[in-house]
Amino acid sequence: MSGHGHPHAISIEKHPKRVTVTLNGRVVADTKQALVLKEGPLPPAYYIPRQDVHASYLQRTDHSTQCPFKGDASYFSVTVNGKTADNAVWTYENPIEAVAAIKDYLSFYKEKMDAIEESSEE
Repeated sequence: MSGHGHPHAISIEKHPKRVTVTLNGRVVADTKQALVLKEGPLPPAYYIPRQDVHASYLQRTDHSTQCPFKGDASYFSVTVNGKTADNAVWTYENPIEAVAAIKDYLSFYKEKMDAIEESSEE
């Protein structure tokens, strides 16, 4: 294996737009500080700073996954007015150094939320 070209390139950049996440009619997250993580052929993932997520809607679960490129992910379910999206949020609390920027950021599964929307802030 030579070091030419990274078959698994990850890029992390600041997202210029405001991102809001809603479930069951409530805004669960609202940020102007999102990061966009692009990983190989996967669709881009928004990572939202923990302080811009309403923690009262989150319940930590015992689910976890391990990614060789990012580290161990912890998961949260999101409950709004009796509607629960199981393991709908993941976060890398101790990410590997290459993706250290996403520490203390949360990412939502788009298909488990009502909407993840972006808007320009004029």
